[in-house]
Amino acid sequence: MFDSLSDKLQGILKNLRGYGKLTEKNVADALREVRLALLEADVNYKVAKEFIERTKQRALGQEVLTSVTPGQQIVKIVHDELVALMGGDSPSTMNHQPSSVSHQPISHQPSTMSVHWLMVGLHGCGKTTTCAKLAKLLAKQGRKPLLVACDVYRPAAIDQLETLGKQIQIPVFSMRNEKDVVRIAKQATGVAQAQDRNVVIFDTAGRLHIDKELVQELVRMKAALAPQEILLVADAATGQEAVNIAEHFDKALDITGIVLTKLDGDARGGAALSMRAVSGKPIKFAGVGEKLDDLEAFNAERMAGRILGMGDVVGLVEKAQETFDAKKAEELQKKVADQSLNLEDFLSQLQQLKKMGPLENLLGMLPGMGKMPDLGVGEAQLKRTEAIIQSMTPVERRRPELLNASRRTRIARGSGTSVAEVNDLLKQFNAMKKMMKEMGKMQKAMARKGTLPKFAR
Repeated sequence: MFDSLSDKLQGILKNLRGYGKLTEKNVADALREVRLALLEADVNYKVAKEFIERTKQRALGQEVLTSVTPGQQIVKIVHDELVALMGGDSPSTMNHQPSSVSHQPISHQPSTMSVHWLMVGLHGCGKTTTCAKLAKLLAKQGRKPLLVACDVYRPAAIDQLETLGKQIQIPVFSMRNEKDVVRIAKQATGVAQAQDRNVVIFDTAGRLHIDKELVQELVRMKAALAPQEILLVADAATGQEAVNIAEHFDKALDITGIVLTKLDGDARGGAALSMRAVSGKPIKFAGVGEKLDDLEAFNAERMAGRILGMGDVVGLVEKAQETFDAKKAEELQKKVADQSLNLEDFLSQLQQLKKMGPLENLLGMLPGMGKMPDLGVGEAQLKRTEAIIQSMTPVERRRPELLNASRRTRIARGSGTSVAEVNDLLKQFNAMKKMMKEMGKMQKAMARKGTLPKFAR
């Protein structure tokens, strides 16, 4: 996500941090490089030009000249301008109801009221999958979504949405023999009311290009439904064309926001930085992976932090809170305390870590860790470790001391690894247990002397 742009900006700003004194020349030179980096990342030319002008005015202003660390102050200015470019601190749809709906929590609204979300976009942008991801995200908040199949043209579009609906256990409404999407939509709203579904997500048809027929169909749906949200789903890899797409859809439908998909790919990222500035509509969600959990509320400040290598620790904590089981964590703490930790517990922790997403994405949320060279190696090592432990029997996991030479050979064969790798894992595990034992002794000694902080007792 934004890898090329991120690398270049971090390199440019790293040089600026070292300056004890800034001059008009070195600021101009650095910002010229920033401008080139933005253009190479597919940022709209006009957007890049205005970004540089605003940054230059602030960089040569009084706030930098009087700063103790002018180089670092420039980095802050670039960060702040990136945040403004991507939407500032406008509240995400995740945290509030659409403007035309009461700001009461959904659960307190009358059961007859449902919020309509109209999802639009071109063919191939990931719209149908995004509908399912959004439904799952809203269901986690305690809402009750209904998915509606309004793509009556693409072969297997209805099948795809129904399959996704089964995976996330959310109902899908469809009328296979009906071609009038307005009639389908109206029937769906009646079903939503009858089933007490308070969010209705309409998956509409896309085309390979924008045409009058597509736009008119969506205009009719908007008139019939009066949706609270009209979200444009756009592929982040589309580049400059994404800006034109946003302008066309906004002119016809007055969209309320944008969902960027495939931000986990090798997209240069310029579309994300341009669409908000050109259309004036906020980026509300970002698709950051292929799994149905991989949709997150777009936060401009956190995204700017990731681009500039400052990380996103808040996002990492939120992921951990969503993924980790509090009861299991408490059980693990007890096992650590009484030194009964085994390989089954270790495997459980590895699997919980995997649920949070790829290691590369997780470390990218920590300041300065996103560009570490051997993240791929670390990911592969985690998979090998998991394969080794899973090749053991439940008894062997609970009692690693049973693992003699013949058992280790069998485990290596079963996991596709070597005996040496099995031995290394067991050495590391025993070393970890020994370290935990010493820490336990130290804590007990400190507790007896009364020097252990209250929160650790």
